[in-house]
Amino acid sequence: MARTEQRAEGAGPFTTRLTWHPPDGGTAVWESRPARRRGTLAVRPPGSATTRHTRADDVALRRLRGLNATAATAFVIGGALFAVGAGIAQFGSGDETTCASVYFAGGLFFNTGGYVSLLQVVNAPRHVPGGEGRLVTQDWRWWSYEPGRVDWLSAFVLFAGTLVFAVDLLDSFLQGLTVQQIDRLIWAPDVIGCVLFLISGHLGFVEICHGRLCVRRRSLGWWIVAVNQLGSVLFMLSAIAAFTRPSTGVLVDADLADRATGIGAACFAIGGLLQFYERPAQPDQRGAA
Repeated sequence: MARTEQRAEGAGPFTTRLTWHPPDGGTAVWESRPARRRGTLAVRPPGSATTRHTRADDVALRRLRGLNATAATAFVIGGALFAVGAGIAQFGSGDETTCASVYFAGGLFFNTGGYVSLLQVVNAPRHVPGGEGRLVTQDWRWWSYEPGRVDWLSAFVLFAGTLVFAVDLLDSFLQGLTVQQIDRLIWAPDVIGCVLFLISGHLGFVEICHGRLCVRRRSLGWWIVAVNQLGSVLFMLSAIAAFTRPSTGVLVDADLADRATGIGAACFAIGGLLQFYERPAQPDQRGAA
């Protein structure tokens, strides 16, 4: 018996929630974020008013927990290092090379967090095409191309943003640059990276809110996206304030640039801490809701 889809929700070409009737009756609900972060799918058996959460197999749960812990750790350390770098720049407790080195180290952790976040999407368990109300684990992959999935697109744009930031951070080690070279080699990649972070955050809201504006105070996933998006906004504010005026060779507002970077970095560190708790249950707790 083929699956009968009752309702598909999302935005534009993206589907972020599916509700259907499995062949054996009842109702199954797949949501993009819970499936890829917690490995769960909601099922209401025939004749029951209670919804239970079925989980992927032990292999998928262990995989998701490991990837989640790695990404969360990377963002916590990366955010902390960026905050330290901003403090060094603002209070003059080190030279430019020291500050650039701290930022660069933080950027490497952001690169790691971005790529592992993409791996979470690539290797997330998928709902069964036949509609039995369960998730299946696919073979491990290091890469995929799935622009039709909003979670893949959000993670890919985030990872691309971290790579663009890496260009900015490497160029910051260059000495003797003119004002025009500073704006082209350091400031421009910084702005592009911030734009990519903002796009990724917007797509994160599209996924978790199913294409609508929403505030979900009881949703840990919503808070993670919101805190990270606030960090992205502050990074963009910092980038704007860090523009070097060609006429004077002076930044628009150096203090604002450092403060916004420090607070934005703290937001990403907090988002990483919260991410530790958005994880699947232990494999031996599969029967729990």
